[in-house]
Amino acid sequence: MKRLGQILCFYLMLLWLGVMLLLGNVASLPLWLLPRRWREPFMRDMMGRTFHLFLSGCELCGLMELDLRELDALRGQRGLVIVANHPSMIDVFLIVSRVRQALCLMKSSLAGNLFLAVGARLAGYIPNRHIDVMIRQAAHAVAQGQVLLVFPEGTRTEVHPLNELKSGAMLVARRAHAPLQVVVLEASSAYLGKGWPIWRPPVFPMRYRARLGPRLQVNASLPETAAALQQTFMQELRDVPAPSRR
Repeated sequence: MKRLGQILCFYLMLLWLGVMLLLGNVASLPLWLLPRRWREPFMRDMMGRTFHLFLSGCELCGLMELDLRELDALRGQRGLVIVANHPSMIDVFLIVSRVRQALCLMKSSLAGNLFLAVGARLAGYIPNRHIDVMIRQAAHAVAQGQVLLVFPEGTRTEVHPLNELKSGAMLVARRAHAPLQVVVLEASSAYLGKGWPIWRPPVFPMRYRARLGPRLQVNASLPETAAALQQTFMQELRDVPAPSRR
């Protein structure tokens, strides 16, 4: 009976999230009339609050157990590139719910997503349709003092503990003369990892933890920086068990 109740709560929470995102898209349409310098920070904060509300609801229902307190140290910081490992699609929710000023890179396919497209565009999230344009826009934003969130694996983790890292985040940091802040995400469940559809319930509660790793300066070549970052993540994740696929 407990499992049935958890599954019912799981589907109700997904429905609640979908309704919040759809209504938020409609309600935020008038923001297109505002200048970018006003609408983008406002929309990022609203998206962070929406994600925080959803995660809090999941905690209240016993679906999740979260330890995201270390991310609070990143609030209010400027000119920074956050680099995090990427075990699941929920990682964006975890980080943005606490670091609400974060500017995100997003897949160009989200431009047609019914639930996320409007909010992401209003928040100024940068699509990856043209990599050179994405790098230039991201570096300019960070140089202007914004905080950029990047998952340098380029996709969700396929081979635990980490895929081979891409160089985009390092290139942005070097062009913007900004440091790389490592964020390590630990997940007990592989829910929303590669090959796990959103409607398939996992074992509850799902446990997520975020912790801050070292802050790295990009003083070497890109290959050397990528190797140093890969080694840092591997060391931070060496004792973290693989997420359960149950």
